[in-house]
Amino acid sequence: MGHYDDMLDLPRPAMPRAKPLTGAERAAQFSPFAALAGYEAAIREAARLTEPAVELAEDAAAALDEKLRLLTERLAQRPQVTVTWFEPDAKKEGGAFRVFTGRLRRVDEAAGLLLFEGGHRLPLAAVRGLESEVFPEFL
Repeated sequence: MGHYDDMLDLPRPAMPRAKPLTGAERAAQFSPFAALAGYEAAIREAARLTEPAVELAEDAAAALDEKLRLLTERLAQRPQVTVTWFEPDAKKEGGAFRVFTGRLRRVDEAAGLLLFEGGHRLPLAAVRGLESEVFPEFL
């Protein structure tokens, strides 16, 4: 028999002014302590996947240029266009392919932008695909 065996079965003393804490409340007392500040954010960032930038083949680039020319000719109709473009990641190598659909207002070749109604601006150099319902036989 050990020195404290007689105490093992005693009830927990009650605190007259304090209510007992739940398990979640007890755990919350220790949650502000983080031995490695920023570690979880660094792990999430490292686990986040990006896609490599893909350059268009010569024939695909020529087809994209032709689609852009056809769209430029029909700007007065304000064609609805679906654009697939590559957006580089700000924090790591690679990026993500994005898709936007809107009414094309202008093609600003000097600034290298596609300008849409509503103020959306997409960089021409990042465009990887164009689709439009106005002339499906070409796009």
